[in-house]
Amino acid sequence: MPRNSSDPHPWRVNESSFDWSGPGVAESVFALANGYIGTRGTLDEVAPSQNPGTYMSGVFEFHPLSYPEDGYGHPERGQAIIGVADGTPIHLELDGTPFDLHETPPETHERTLDLRAGTLHRETEWLTPLGKRMRLTSTRLVSLTQRSITAIRYELEAVDQPVRATLRSELVVNRTARQVDNPDPRVGEALDAPFARSFHRSYETGGLLVHRTKGSGIGVAAMVEHSIEMPDGGNVSTSCGEDQVVTTVAVELPPGGRLCFTKYLSHVRSPEDSAESLGAQALAAMKDARERGWEGLLEDQRAFLNRFWDDADVEIDGGPELQLAIRFDLFHVLQASASLSVAPIGAKALTGPGYSGHAFWDVEGFVLPTLTLLYPEGAARLLRWRTSTLDTARERAKVLGVKGASFAWRTINGEEVSAYWPASTAATHLNAGIARAYTSYATATGTPLTEVGGVDVLVETARLWESTAHQSDDGRYHLLGVTGPDEYTGVVDDNVFTNLMAQRNLRAAADACDGYPDQARQLSVQPDEPARWRSIADAMYVPWDPVRQVHPANEGFTTYREWDFDPNPHAYPVQEHAHYAKIYRRQVVKQADLVLALWWCSEEFTDEQTARNLEYYEQRTVRDSSLSAAVQSVVCTRVGHLDLALAYLREAARTDLADLQGDTHRGVHLASLAGAWLALVSGFGGLILDGEELRLAPRLPATLNRIAFRLIWRGRRIGVEVTRSGSTVRLLDGDGGDDGGPVPVWIDGNRVELSPECPASAPLIIPQPTTAPPRQPPGREPRA
Repeated sequence: MPRNSSDPHPWRVNESSFDWSGPGVAESVFALANGYIGTRGTLDEVAPSQNPGTYMSGVFEFHPLSYPEDGYGHPERGQAIIGVADGTPIHLELDGTPFDLHETPPETHERTLDLRAGTLHRETEWLTPLGKRMRLTSTRLVSLTQRSITAIRYELEAVDQPVRATLRSELVVNRTARQVDNPDPRVGEALDAPFARSFHRSYETGGLLVHRTKGSGIGVAAMVEHSIEMPDGGNVSTSCGEDQVVTTVAVELPPGGRLCFTKYLSHVRSPEDSAESLGAQALAAMKDARERGWEGLLEDQRAFLNRFWDDADVEIDGGPELQLAIRFDLFHVLQASASLSVAPIGAKALTGPGYSGHAFWDVEGFVLPTLTLLYPEGAARLLRWRTSTLDTARERAKVLGVKGASFAWRTINGEEVSAYWPASTAATHLNAGIARAYTSYATATGTPLTEVGGVDVLVETARLWESTAHQSDDGRYHLLGVTGPDEYTGVVDDNVFTNLMAQRNLRAAADACDGYPDQARQLSVQPDEPARWRSIADAMYVPWDPVRQVHPANEGFTTYREWDFDPNPHAYPVQEHAHYAKIYRRQVVKQADLVLALWWCSEEFTDEQTARNLEYYEQRTVRDSSLSAAVQSVVCTRVGHLDLALAYLREAARTDLADLQGDTHRGVHLASLAGAWLALVSGFGGLILDGEELRLAPRLPATLNRIAFRLIWRGRRIGVEVTRSGSTVRLLDGDGGDDGGPVPVWIDGNRVELSPECPASAPLIIPQPTTAPPRQPPGREPRA
């Protein structure tokens, strides 16, 4: 995997030696994308590789789902992201011998992901079997400004002796999928030859391939062209078949001679457009890229990133690895959304085939709030995609026999594709989590809910809760047979997180009907519906254990048998060492559940309850999910365990750079990366988005000297700096926003008004925890 020194460059992720045992991690870490297209960080010559591929958002194929024992309402077909035409392969032969790092280990090798330039750069130097010194330099980018475009600059130099060089630059589709015999649901489905051929066309230095998926009917066009510079006497030829374009360059390089070329790639996709139309779109995109040229694309890439980092950068004094990791995390969040159209962001974005490319509720829970505060236009696009699936969610609700809409646990096109209902269909909390994303976006941006379809989603999810809530004899409402965020405790009654989130969802829907009466009428909201929703919310039952003075994660959880933790760290993940029949009835927590409620529904808990709940659940949470560390970091900060909070922040931030989950080769853990930034600003920044005004409560752990971050609040850029001497909040611009006037902000309970000329300062508060630092299960201390 990529390894940086103990004092890494703050803007560059480096690989100074090749990891022969597992190149897949580097392929994910070095992946480049823009939300529309993404390509994995393979070597130019592809081999050795683990999961080479190029992906496009919304390009997937169906496959059958089989059940040993089928049942009503089970999804009948699955969906899997599939690799589109891959244009990264550039195979090299020198004096008739293929270049292969296995056969000719390099004398020097370095690859660098430059977070400022938005490029993956490589420099490799080696001796051929005949003792000739060669130098290879390549730079790759996926354009953040021209969504269809990928470009590669490739330079080969014969350093000291003449050499005969032959390059085969490819664009290839329907490559044989690498099958993996692994029942783990995190592993992507591998589908062979998913594309049917439409047509292909050859050009002087490239070609065009147009295909359509056989089942889902999505058309994809891919085109390649080259701009070549080489010594006289070289030869260029191109062959174009149904599934492959190959441009071959053969040249004699003298000592010091160079072969340089730029490879331009364009990809477009559409389920409706004809093959000819798709081909024309790919050709037009290629024309624009060629006119801009390599240097122009580089310039545009850097300019785009300069604007993003002006809005989003984080500075950390005292933690160089953490500094780089947070920037790396934000870079990947941006890559997942910069050119996003009406399509989902999957759990791995476009960095790999993990989870078959499916989107989950954690996109709205972690990725979308990050985008809302740093790149709101990306957040809006993602919300509009979710809104586009509302009719499918309504149909799913009918199948389940409930009213309103029930969104999918895992999906690409909106249909439910999870074959294990206790951890999917029963996890109804996801509907409230999705609703929360709309209200948080509207609050932070000042955008009307109607612009992203938020009223529709709030109303239909409220109808779902009304139809599933059960009123007991004492008048309280209960949610029965649900699964909360903790997938180790399934199909239970009154999960606290679910009940509190449903409560908020119901109230938000009622408020939305008051605020948008015309839209409510279009949704046929009856006059008494909002009042019923408020009544259910007010009477929602929340379990409490008076003996232990904590909230059970669900009714009766604190009376379950304790888990017999094995001190052997290889006993994790628990799900790979014990049957769910045992796991479901023990006090073992896969990921933050009740603790997530302490963050997202913090106003429902006293400070003492928060501290006691955290202490209780820390001892039982094994963090077998990458989603947990960021959540635990925030709550640890709020109860004063700042060192533990920082340790969890490091774990969340370095999830993929250190391959902490052991599966980064399948793609990055995007929600964890976004969660790391949220942990920084919601934990150490004390950011709270509930309410019409921004609230902050800055804190600073002992081992950090300073943190500074930026965010966008209602169109205004705000900078927050926390040092040992105190915190300062600045309005970084005077334009935009609601009216361009001062921005009210609360800092540790004191309301101030910011203007560009008048920042606000406050002394740093050192919290005093009321409990000792909690301990974790054996072998599950924070990993960083």
